[in-house]
Amino acid sequence: MGKRLALVAIIGPTAVGKTELAIQLAERLGAELVSADSRLLYRGMDIGTAKPSPQDLARIPHHLIDVANPEETWSLAVFQRAAAEAISQIHSRGRLPILVGGTGQYLRAILDGWAPPRLAPQPQLRASLAAWAEELGGKQLHRRLAVVDPTAAQDIDARNVRRTLRALEVTLASGRRFSEQRGRAKPPYRVLQLGLSRPRLELYARIDTRIQAMLDAGWLDEVKTLLAKGYAPSLPSLSAIGYAQMISHLREEIALEEAITEIRRKTRIFVRRQAAWFKPNDPRIHWLEAADPQVVDKAEAMIKGFIAENKEYI
Repeated sequence: MGKRLALVAIIGPTAVGKTELAIQLAERLGAELVSADSRLLYRGMDIGTAKPSPQDLARIPHHLIDVANPEETWSLAVFQRAAAEAISQIHSRGRLPILVGGTGQYLRAILDGWAPPRLAPQPQLRASLAAWAEELGGKQLHRRLAVVDPTAAQDIDARNVRRTLRALEVTLASGRRFSEQRGRAKPPYRVLQLGLSRPRLELYARIDTRIQAMLDAGWLDEVKTLLAKGYAPSLPSLSAIGYAQMISHLREEIALEEAITEIRRKTRIFVRRQAAWFKPNDPRIHWLEAADPQVVDKAEAMIKGFIAENKEYI
């Protein structure tokens, strides 16, 4: 397989401060950033995803941001290939790649060497399942998955219809559970995982502040523009937390205050789910307090120590 290249990962929940820390570290270390956030892939979805500003994107090379239109679907396998290519290119320039994001599945796929099932898409079966989901709802589809593959159902958010469809498709077409086919290879990288944390109540307050800042920055107009371009509200990209509620408001199904309340509630739930991917007792993760005035210095020292131990892999 060759040498296992060095990789630093900055992980943690939504709104904890990962991007700010990563940019400061990249500036100090001459590193480049690789996004592991499923929502930052999409062009035109800037405000509601808290995408780094154009100024921040200009400060440091970023990868896997603005690489797809909202109607495009990026599977886990597609993300893995793109991330691996970006990491390889960064190494070829003699620089350190820093993987940063909060999409647990994306992070674990890279850091733990996941191997998604190789079954080719089954268009007819997928169309039938999609029609059933459209008729009965994504929750019913997820309940069906829980019957045939409880392990996969536990790992997949019931709101993620695309992943539920794929798990059912693989299970029904192959006769084997989806969860049994997702293999793992030896992780291809030497990894330093830095986890960023804040007390839960402080994190919730930051989320509320961020949501208000998004609204002040023109989030509603951003959603109007996406719909005016013809992007369907049913797209997986537009079903993300926040966008779905903004669309419901624009359709006059709910008031703006109700939409904001629902976004706050769902984001809190999401933060709790993220904790399952980034466990405080995971020995692989070196946790840092985001509010620590010395957090950047401490993270930099840890990365420099990691680099010194792995010079031949960078």
